[in-house]
Amino acid sequence: MPNILVVDDKDSMRNMLTETLHEEGYRVDSASSGKKALDLIHNKSYDLVLTDLKMPDIDGLKVLADIKDIDDDTSVILMTAFGTIEDAVEAMRLGAYDFITKPFDTEHLCVLVGRALENRRLVAENSLLRQELFGSSNFGQIIGKNEKMIEVSKLIHKVASSDASVLLQGESGTGKELFARAIHTLSFRKDKPYIALNCAAIPGELLENELFGSEKGAFTGAIARKMGKFEIAHTGTIFLDEIGDMDISLQAKLLRVLQQKNFERLGGTKTVDVDVRVVAATNMDLPELIRQKKFREDLYYRLSVFPVVIPPLRERADDVTELSEFFIDKFCREMKKPIKSLTNDASSLLMKYHWPGNVRELENTMERAIILAEGKKITPDHLAIRLRRDDEVQLREGAGLKEIGGYAQKRAEKAAIIRVLKDVRNNKRKASKILKIDYTTLFDKIKKYEIDKAMSEGA
Repeated sequence: MPNILVVDDKDSMRNMLTETLHEEGYRVDSASSGKKALDLIHNKSYDLVLTDLKMPDIDGLKVLADIKDIDDDTSVILMTAFGTIEDAVEAMRLGAYDFITKPFDTEHLCVLVGRALENRRLVAENSLLRQELFGSSNFGQIIGKNEKMIEVSKLIHKVASSDASVLLQGESGTGKELFARAIHTLSFRKDKPYIALNCAAIPGELLENELFGSEKGAFTGAIARKMGKFEIAHTGTIFLDEIGDMDISLQAKLLRVLQQKNFERLGGTKTVDVDVRVVAATNMDLPELIRQKKFREDLYYRLSVFPVVIPPLRERADDVTELSEFFIDKFCREMKKPIKSLTNDASSLLMKYHWPGNVRELENTMERAIILAEGKKITPDHLAIRLRRDDEVQLREGAGLKEIGGYAQKRAEKAAIIRVLKDVRNNKRKASKILKIDYTTLFDKIKKYEIDKAMSEGA
């Protein structure tokens, strides 16, 4: 029988939760403060800790940090009141399983507790299997020994075992869908459906029907009930690529699915309940879209519980050779051609090229080279790429004014953030107030612009 610890400074809430969980058949201890909770945690093992985020002595973040130091496998669910959503998201980054916003329905809480405990059991039972998968099938096409890619792979492996929403961020062609598939395959949902949908590839007026389905007669041509992608993905994972292109009016319905786990089909009145893990991806600057009122801030927080930034290929040049060899082998086998190899000049050219189209461009380049190369060697003439000039170091060929302006904005943002962080001695909360952005946006930009590295190098 699982052991659960309930931590809340309000007697009525603590007693209600303790009684509810007792009735569900769990062994439950309770603590009225963070200090008392830590005393219990140091002397007893718990499968799950349910803690309030804001408490007068030691808050839930400190409780969470201490639990993870003692036993990283213990699941932690944070309870938070309205207005503390950013802290809750930060807690997820620190290792919490999930958070729930007060006031909440006890049935919903019990479902969440059950999932957290089931997830803990599956992680323990399948740890060896997961390690095996991590080294083979799931990451079979995620090639690279670059430190940034190794770190991304570790993050993917860690978040896969939870049920948190994941936001994959990166330029087009960096392999976001490969990581989405890896998250699904490494999760406890791996034997359930995996459904991928590109939000930019479907016109806005049709996307709602594609996601949520429709009833017969909902619109002209709707001659039968249609199941949407969320229904098809029930108990599994749905991957929403290019989420930044979703119309803002449809974002509200997606938010409801994330919060309440249900929706209504187009033209329908019946509520459809679903249990789906959401992985989203974008190459857009969502905080900027929020400022432009083109993306909902509350949806952003729900989607970016666990953000993962995938580096562009130009930042992992040491992986180019290995990736090239992988694609050469792949296309030679597909085209039934003898295995070919790169000349030294071709290999050098690949290493120096800036790859604006990232891994997808490299894949296309190698496919073309295999078609063109008649002998055993691939030369620079087969690659059809050219090196950038010094004044193109950060901009691709053919960059327009919009892209040039975006590049200038990023440089200015990076310089401003570094200056303010130095002024406040790296106090990120103070910096976010001075810069007039929320803490999460600042955190994302620090990672995006590699500001910690720049400051350590004396920038």
